[in-house]
Amino acid sequence: MPAKKVVERAYILKNALKIVKKDGMEGLNMRSLAKACNCSTQPVYNCFGGMAELKKEIAAQIVQIYHEYLRKEIASGKYPEYKATGMGYIRFAKDEPQFFKYLFMRDRSGSETLDEDSGFNDEVFKIMERSGVSESRAHELHAHMWVWVHGIATMYATGYLNWDWITVERMLTDEFFGVKTRLGI
Repeated sequence: MPAKKVVERAYILKNALKIVKKDGMEGLNMRSLAKACNCSTQPVYNCFGGMAELKKEIAAQIVQIYHEYLRKEIASGKYPEYKATGMGYIRFAKDEPQFFKYLFMRDRSGSETLDEDSGFNDEVFKIMERSGVSESRAHELHAHMWVWVHGIATMYATGYLNWDWITVERMLTDEFFGVKTRLGI
């Protein structure tokens, strides 16, 4: 009798993430994953118990990838810290549209809210406080900027536009200073 093929948890996660990257979370199912892993569905059940647990792990990995985009943009030193978070958000949408859509463009009208980003928002507000913006004004400024940045990111993720980075950088700066002026910051 041939040896039983062992399919590792990490291998399943890697292939699941590839599927989601290409086809979105809706493209991930037991059949597509088993085919990508060249195995039956049994190893997925053995490692994860089912799709719900697997999707929860995939979601956590997508959040890590998103946060890495933000951290990398900040670490580059190309932009002031706060602007870097916006540029990282937009770059994530451009480079990883399916991941962006999963985190920021899916229906949350039920009881689910966006908990995935809350940890990084705390860092964003600390960045703003270091630059002398009060907490209440930081929340107001960030709300304005996030809606604006989200609009550009959404257009990248859906293929609606493909502006060059110089245009995006300039527009982000203009909007930031316009909102700061309106808020009297």
